[in-house]
Amino acid sequence: MAHVPQIRVPATYIRGGTSKGVFFRLQDLPQACQVPGEARDQLLLRVIGSPDPYGQQIDGMGGATSSTSKTVIVAKSEQPEHDVDYLFGQVAINKAFVDWSGNCGNLTAAVGAFAIAGGLVDSSRIPQNGICTVRIWQKNIGKTIIAHVPITDGAVQETGDFELDGVTFPAAEVVIEFMDPADGEGSMFPTGNVVDELEVPGIGTFKATMINSGIPTIFVNAADIGYTGTELQKDINADAEALARFETMRAYGAVKMGLIADIAEAAARQHTPKIAFVAPATDYVSSSGKTVEASDIDVCVRALSMGKLHHAMMGTASVAIATAAAVPGTLVNLAAGGGLREAVTFGHPSGTLRVGASAAEVNGEWTATKAVMSRSARVLMEGWVRVPGDTF
Repeated sequence: MAHVPQIRVPATYIRGGTSKGVFFRLQDLPQACQVPGEARDQLLLRVIGSPDPYGQQIDGMGGATSSTSKTVIVAKSEQPEHDVDYLFGQVAINKAFVDWSGNCGNLTAAVGAFAIAGGLVDSSRIPQNGICTVRIWQKNIGKTIIAHVPITDGAVQETGDFELDGVTFPAAEVVIEFMDPADGEGSMFPTGNVVDELEVPGIGTFKATMINSGIPTIFVNAADIGYTGTELQKDINADAEALARFETMRAYGAVKMGLIADIAEAAARQHTPKIAFVAPATDYVSSSGKTVEASDIDVCVRALSMGKLHHAMMGTASVAIATAAAVPGTLVNLAAGGGLREAVTFGHPSGTLRVGASAAEVNGEWTATKAVMSRSARVLMEGWVRVPGDTF
């Protein structure tokens, strides 16, 4: 029996923030995959190694976690005053679908560098030495992101001494600005309230802050669901009943936020919304064994991504955390001590992160103008990925 040979597609494997993903230039994809649709999804699924009933993605580039089952497509921008368009695909591990409903804030840190190296940024905008400001149009959510990428001798500088909790080795710092991060089509708080009562049949009723900034996120109090806010992955991800409760809460929250019409739709929308729990600052030991002192943070936050507790913190959820912290009366703000603030340092399973955010109330509606954080990025491998020729 004859079998078709593999084809190869130019690609780059990059760590961005605390995530890893396979990056493509749109122009390098097979013709059928240069437009949204089944062919593109099938290609990305095969590249990553999904769907995998074993949950390991052994036959692909994925790493069997939400942080490593990711793909990015970058192209010269079609938007005025922007350099590149950035499209993010979160690939399910054991199911055959790619979720295009949200952004990845961590991989955003790598988009500017990838665009520069790939010839997608006009050479006149790249200094010989200094900082290249890359204007990114995030296509999933229709927002502008500004990446400040260090340049040395005309090339992207990847090495440096910037340390990021959740990443083993230091690298060059990339400052990311998320402009107007709140949902432009509706209220930053979809229900109109900074705190709601979220009723989850069979589980209970909980206070919840539901915000659409960075990425739609549902925040609940750790104490209300039997946690301290200092949990690590092993404390949550080994508990199947706990994960099922979180998913049920997420589904009902998604309906209340207006993201889906029925809880049954949540299974096909795993990337958004996120669900997270918060607690006042307290001492704990991070996953690396480092002690995080309560005096070094404002609040403890733990968040789930694709049905599992994240090993650190999603970049987009970090924007949601900072924005919510800036609005008096939200659960994040109250856990951080209340009052007005333009930055928050939160503790996550791998350590700490500081994020700045500005929020203002205009005509009774809260809005966010910008959120800023530092990340790093590094190319791990570049060349081609190979997939069977009959993949799509």
